[in-house]
Amino acid sequence: MTPTHLPGRTAIPALPEQTRIPSSATAAATALDDFNSASADEARRLLLACLHSPLWARRLTDHRPYPDAGSLLAAADEAAYDLAPDDLAAALAAETPAALPDDTYSAAHTALSAAYAAYEARFGHTFVICLAGLGPDETLDHVLEGIRSRLANDPDDERTVAADELRRLAGQRLAQSLCGARR
Repeated sequence: MTPTHLPGRTAIPALPEQTRIPSSATAAATALDDFNSASADEARRLLLACLHSPLWARRLTDHRPYPDAGSLLAAADEAAYDLAPDDLAAALAAETPAALPDDTYSAAHTALSAAYAAYEARFGHTFVICLAGLGPDETLDHVLEGIRSRLANDPDDERTVAADELRRLAGQRLAQSLCGARR
């Protein structure tokens, strides 16, 4: 162990290599190595938890190994753009509505339930929205604003918006499974 010394400061011994906390890049590389070497069934299971599209999961599994997490995320994004209407419909059917923080007041839950019901009645699938980067105090307003604005969409336009949100959600979930970081 060699000490780290800065002028005017007390020397602090460096941690031995085996006790250093791995960086998120190291953790992501380890998770990527695990993903690349997993059986096809295990890899597809992980991917289906990110986006319920067997075609998407099979495409990503079949193109392993990925040299880095960025390459896998880019491939996931591209594969999500390529979903056929039936694949997209199946993936949307498997989604659940975004959850509100536990301490959200009951009137908000009632308003959100009504908004979800109106959306599902109009478009025939669950409202999906990516909430990456939002704090718990911003979630309710963002979801309600999203539903209200998107209820005015034409069904074909909304399918495009929902597909984009689903693609972003899949990327966020995959990034979290690889390194625990938000995309």
